[in-house]
Amino acid sequence: MRALIIGASKGIGLETTRQALAAGHHVRAFARSADGLAMRHPSLEAFRGDALNPGDVEAALAGVDVVIEALGVGFKDLFRPVRLFSDATRILVPAMERKAIRRLIAVTGFGAGDSHDALGMVEAVPFALVFGRAYDDKSEQERLIGQSPLEWTIARPGVLTNGRRSGRYKVLADPSLWRNGVISRADVADFLVRQIEDRAYLGKAPVLVG
Repeated sequence: MRALIIGASKGIGLETTRQALAAGHHVRAFARSADGLAMRHPSLEAFRGDALNPGDVEAALAGVDVVIEALGVGFKDLFRPVRLFSDATRILVPAMERKAIRRLIAVTGFGAGDSHDALGMVEAVPFALVFGRAYDDKSEQERLIGQSPLEWTIARPGVLTNGRRSGRYKVLADPSLWRNGVISRADVADFLVRQIEDRAYLGKAPVLVG
């Protein structure tokens, strides 16, 4: 499969790029700093672009089968208004429709959308103070994806770590099981790469915890 990974220069996006290549997929790694990617692979194409630039997104979609949206913001950005996730998705979804690309896999987080109701009383207040702006925008991102005609899956990881891929994480699809927990970025990437060909979670937004 030919995968476009948006936000491929660091974090979950970078790890997903590594694992998708290892799984035998062709990867177009999209990021503003794509030129600085240290990895080299015959199936890797670094694509420098801005997820908020419609022309860049349109060009990056040419010839791909699946899109993985793995955008992130820095810690300092959490204390300012955040619109990256929803604004980028407003550009991406219609562009995918025009290109007839159906499969979208996106990363948000536990606490976005209806998973917010599963936050415990103790964690809800500090969560709102630190992550509220970003997660309000992730919730809007989820709404835009959910209302689209695309074949989508949304991954909602818990607290992220830099640990190794274990393959022993839990995929909580039933809302009654949703809870917070820690999970490595490598395990999140493992789930994302599996969704390139797996259709088990179409139209679902499972919570991922270790």
